[in-house]
Amino acid sequence: MQRTDKKQFARSFKYFAYTLALMFIAPILIYQAFKNEGHPFYWPVLITGIISAFAAIGMGFYSIRVMLQAFFGKK
Repeated sequence: MQRTDKKQFARSFKYFAYTLALMFIAPILIYQAFKNEGHPFYWPVLITGIISAFAAIGMGFYSIRVMLQAFFGKK
């Protein structure tokens, strides 16, 4: 039976922290963009929020992948 790779397991928590930060930042940016539609920075803030939302989804999958590799090893 394989043991859990503790270094990689700790690394997965770091990615989970990034995911959690992006999960809070993305909706805030999107909300602020829609609240200020007449502002000149409407499009840059909206695009940044959408990119952050997709990054949160990607980081979520990646952090789960790293955690599973720590538990079960690489194939």
